[in-house]
Amino acid sequence: MAGCYILFMEAVMKHTRINIWNKGEYSYEAAYGFEPNIRTYIHDDDEVRDCMLVVPGGGYCMVVPSEAEVVAKTFYEKGMNAFVLSYTTDITFSIPLLNQPLKDISRAVRLIRSRSGEFNIDPDRLVICGFSAGGHLCGSLCVHYDDVIEEDVALSKFSNRPDAAILSYPVITSGDKTHPSSIEALVGADASKEKRDYYSIEKNVSPDTPPCFIWQTVTDDLVPIENSYLMAAALAAKNIPHTLHAFPYGPHGLSVSNKDFYLGRHGEDYTFEQLKLATNAVRDGRGIKVSEKRTNEIIEQFFSEGSPWFKEADKIDEKTMEESFENPYEDVSKWPDMAYEWLIKVI
Repeated sequence: MAGCYILFMEAVMKHTRINIWNKGEYSYEAAYGFEPNIRTYIHDDDEVRDCMLVVPGGGYCMVVPSEAEVVAKTFYEKGMNAFVLSYTTDITFSIPLLNQPLKDISRAVRLIRSRSGEFNIDPDRLVICGFSAGGHLCGSLCVHYDDVIEEDVALSKFSNRPDAAILSYPVITSGDKTHPSSIEALVGADASKEKRDYYSIEKNVSPDTPPCFIWQTVTDDLVPIENSYLMAAALAAKNIPHTLHAFPYGPHGLSVSNKDFYLGRHGEDYTFEQLKLATNAVRDGRGIKVSEKRTNEIIEQFFSEGSPWFKEADKIDEKTMEESFENPYEDVSKWPDMAYEWLIKVI
């Protein structure tokens, strides 16, 4: 596989960056030097394990770290070999993403399967786990995997269909209950109904859609709970194995809802790579087709005095926080256990 990678070892983990596109294959106009990649969280042994590809959210305008490493390590600790996908997004809303994120996740799945021996994973037990817009991307692969043409002959021999999917507070519909900015980043503000319908996951479920585990909080303040209801109904109509857990309380973006999450111990922020490259380019007058209005918004959000973005976080008294910690959504924190037990039964 062409492309650069960085490798370092933890005590019992192989943690690697691998660019998923070969040189000359990736050409998204607003990448600003970013290359989609996966990070590995692999046990340093020879045991063949189930595989989890984690796909963080961020409204298709960024890829957030709070749904990346902390999630991968949660399933790593359950015995899986895990990966995190940093896919193409656009904070500028200037160039519709269309199928580029779908191509990214499709390529990542094929690449992982093609190197199953190296990664010590069972290629027939590959699960994707997406959050919010990352849930939409996972759902898109579940229903549109056949639409993605793989031009790398060697990789085309490997399936891009996941064996199961975990959809965490997912954006599903492009209809009335959508998360508008996510769909706008994908198709633009003036997309046709036909194009929007293609990205409305519930309208594209087929008998070949993989099993899905869906969870969300009823009081989600960003993506309406109806998104999960619509997906569950569409799966039921096609007799696809699935489960839906609607927890009664909690805001959007709870990730794994454990102590590490609430104390801000999310791990590395490598998923912000494209976001940083793009916002710096806009600030420096190198934005690509970025409107004056959006340029001003980005400068205000990311570079104005007092902006919290990319600044060193205030240090906290971690010992005191540890001692006084109480999980505000203890029920939600159980979803990884529930999903893992479900996966054992369906794949």
